[in-house]
Amino acid sequence: MKNLAGMRKEYKLRSLDEKEACVDPIEQFSKWWDEAMQSEIEEVNAMALATASVDGLPSARIVLLKEYDKNGFVFFTNYESFKGLQLLENPRACLVFFWKELERQVRITGIVEKTSKEASDEYFNSRPEGSRIGAIASPQSHVIKGRKWLEENENKLRLQYSGKAIKRPNHWGGYCVRPVSIEFWQGRPNRLHDRILYTLQNDARWKIERLAP
Repeated sequence: MKNLAGMRKEYKLRSLDEKEACVDPIEQFSKWWDEAMQSEIEEVNAMALATASVDGLPSARIVLLKEYDKNGFVFFTNYESFKGLQLLENPRACLVFFWKELERQVRITGIVEKTSKEASDEYFNSRPEGSRIGAIASPQSHVIKGRKWLEENENKLRLQYSGKAIKRPNHWGGYCVRPVSIEFWQGRPNRLHDRILYTLQNDARWKIERLAP
């Protein structure tokens, strides 16, 4: 077994106090998001998406955040992919951002809903032509014969759509994760990290609590 016990990093860049945190977690996320953008973090919108089947089988992967507001956090994918099938069975998910340059994490847990067809169309049409064709060419998460088959399918579709509008396929679109809890994690020395948890209450207000690291 490879021994990794000696690998460690001391976190000491910043702190997070619940008294200074925003009352609304989306405002707090926006504050951290702006700071992450200013830090020129590569692919700052990359986030881990964790889903689970109805019998509890977990799965995680990296996806890209494409928009967010007070209603939730939006990403786009193939509805017939493995994550899409799990979300169909169990429409709950967790998102995790890790901005190591700022020694920060944000963990968002919520209920997942599909975005409107109009919203999915708008984003799909904004994508480069190659990405739109790729979304149609790839039966995401399904077993295929090989790379050659995928490339041949892509080339066939390029010819098919040459000079024509590329419409969004029905199996592709957006999801919105509507948060019920959001945790902000700031690395601190001696592993005594700052963890501030927002939990949505029945009256639509957010409860703010500090968690032990």
